[in-house]
Amino acid sequence: MEAHTFFLILMGILLTARLFGELASRLQMPPVIGELLAGIVLGPSLLGWIEPTEIIKLLAEIGIILLLFEVGLETDVRRLISTGTKSVTVAIMGFLLPFIFGFAISHWMLGLELLPALFIGGTLTATSIGITVRVLADLKRQNATEGQIVLGAAVMDDILGVVLLALLYEFVIGGGVSIINAGKVLLFICIFFMLATPAAKLLSLLIHRFNTDTEIPGLIPTSIVALVLFFAWLSHAVGAPELLGGFAAGLALSRRFFLPFGIAIRTDAYFAKSVEEQMKPIIHLFTPIFFVMVGLSLSLHEIDWSSPFIWTFSISMTFIAILGKFIGALLIRESWYTRMIIGMAMVPRGEVGLIFAELGRVSGVLNNEVYAGMVMVIALTTLLPPFAMKLFYRRFGSRMPISKTD
Repeated sequence: MEAHTFFLILMGILLTARLFGELASRLQMPPVIGELLAGIVLGPSLLGWIEPTEIIKLLAEIGIILLLFEVGLETDVRRLISTGTKSVTVAIMGFLLPFIFGFAISHWMLGLELLPALFIGGTLTATSIGITVRVLADLKRQNATEGQIVLGAAVMDDILGVVLLALLYEFVIGGGVSIINAGKVLLFICIFFMLATPAAKLLSLLIHRFNTDTEIPGLIPTSIVALVLFFAWLSHAVGAPELLGGFAAGLALSRRFFLPFGIAIRTDAYFAKSVEEQMKPIIHLFTPIFFVMVGLSLSLHEIDWSSPFIWTFSISMTFIAILGKFIGALLIRESWYTRMIIGMAMVPRGEVGLIFAELGRVSGVLNNEVYAGMVMVIALTTLLPPFAMKLFYRRFGSRMPISKTD
């Protein structure tokens, strides 16, 4: 591909993603749905103007890494501790049940192989807390009981999801499921987080120190992007997916992150805020490319829509995706109204679910039909909960407590 052609394609991706994302937002839908639709429109499913070339895939890969960096940056471990067992129950059950149900139905009822079934179960574990937080903030309920429980559960959900993604990645490159390899990966992940997060913390202090002396603008975003890319490489070097490095870097640089021995390397609040503010434009530039890439990778013309499998698969997985999250919420001791809204808040899969599905597609584990079905499930579970939550609050909001969780 010639340079001028690539420039035109990249311009089309960025502008179309922005246009469709803005349109989705104005229609009270998550922007990720619009960006996904932009890829479907531009790709082989509709107009066929753009194909997912290697350079677009590379930019999308950077987008995933930066997206996980943002997830780590916004992770608040203290919130999980403050909300106690209720958040832990919601997170663990909302993680295990969709995984077990999704795997069991895919493998034993629909006859899929072991590895695709594991990827499907893994995709169903995800929760896109960003979508839920926006709805709670709009309704001024983020500090209410349900808001605190959901936000606390999201911390553990993110961590469990990243670990599971690393395990599935190992199964792919290892050629199959292996308990020994899984144990090795878990050990590597533990060592990686134990060493990488303090190292990133110390490096951030050096960046902060030089930033106060430099007369050239842009040191923070340049240094942080370089740090994220280095940790992505380091993560790959220890046998984990590159996005794990992005998550670890974001977690370490978060102003809400702490280490057991961490008073000596505490992050300056002003510097941490500067990192967040200066990295946001870069993150928001690259992450839409990933979502457009997902849409470009769909070839809806190649799917036999008359096949009973695609509809049986999509409907059953959507049901499991919703039911699994609701059961976790129903197990805690809160009012019926609070438990219902927590269940709804944990349903959206959003960008995290798409990362699972895309890794499955790229690795050749998920075929086009299963991949399309999973994207449909992710789209539905991302699109419907915000509307359901607003309707529920409108009908029953007056009966729900305002106080924070103890």
